[in-house]
Amino acid sequence: MTTEIRFSGFGGQGIIRLALISGKALSLYGNKYSTMNQSFGPEARGSACASQLLVSDERILNPYITTPQILVSMSQEAYDLYEPDLSDKGILIIDTDLVKPKPVRGKIKFYSVPSTRFAEELGNRIFANLIMLGFFTAITKITTPEVMKKALPGLIPDRFLDMNMKAFDKGYDFGIESLKEKKK
Repeated sequence: MTTEIRFSGFGGQGIIRLALISGKALSLYGNKYSTMNQSFGPEARGSACASQLLVSDERILNPYITTPQILVSMSQEAYDLYEPDLSDKGILIIDTDLVKPKPVRGKIKFYSVPSTRFAEELGNRIFANLIMLGFFTAITKITTPEVMKKALPGLIPDRFLDMNMKAFDKGYDFGIESLKEKKK
């Protein structure tokens, strides 16, 4: 089975790092194959950017995604740009405070998390991407939280590792609660 994932937002939110962490976790600790590529606008910060992750049980011969089954959007510009490519049976995950979605089309499963607001409550907006990663992990069940957290050392500066672990846990817990709410 192959899963196509696109993380999107604006430069400076840690969008590329989301795919790096996920790819490392899945390929080194999750018994999967993965490839990652990225795209971003001419500005280093502020314009739409995306990182694409392809995950498979088998070796990957073509590293590019065509129709992502999962889209994570952390900015309006990125959502507007990449939402049309999402599979009609896909999963859409957004930052509640930064993205105002259109009505959901097809059989898309929609989830939202106030990742930026939660990050501010933890003391710094820079943790929003790890909150989103925790939420993504809970919603998609692509791997366990333990596997995902194993990939953080080396990709997160040591001095921020504990705080990023807390941010991940906050997003993961919110995701578990969101799933419970959807079942009601």
